[in-house]
Amino acid sequence: MKIMVIQGPNINMLGLRETAIYGPMKMEEIHEQMKIAATQQPGLELEFFQSNFEGEIVDKIQECLGTADGIILNAAAYTHTSVAIRDAIAAVNLPVIEVHITNVHRREEFRHKSLIAPVCAGSIIGFGAFSYHLALMGILQICDQIAKLKANANQ
Repeated sequence: MKIMVIQGPNINMLGLRETAIYGPMKMEEIHEQMKIAATQQPGLELEFFQSNFEGEIVDKIQECLGTADGIILNAAAYTHTSVAIRDAIAAVNLPVIEVHITNVHRREEFRHKSLIAPVCAGSIIGFGAFSYHLALMGILQICDQIAKLKANANQ
């Protein structure tokens, strides 16, 4: 099983920017912890991608079609503005877990609305860097359910 982890704008600055809000952990450290967690799941492959550019994120989501079983996505600021990312998620028809390090509902009002949430399988918000581990658990559960449904349909 392959899960693509896509990080949006400014996530590459974690550990440096606004640590009182986002915490001290760097993106690379989050990815390393996810890799360690993945070793507990035989056959699980994680791939990581980060971009500050909306079109590159759209391209990466589209590239997942036929190559990944699910996506963990922190679209960051694009969560609240990008119809293009929303449409890409809908087009690939893969399970996507939306991730946010902070509780966006406790922040500025413009962060309260997610354009991507309606086309995602679920959202994990507000658990700091641990949000990614929760998302990994969630996407594995969803992908397992999909695989079981497909196996039952083929019987």
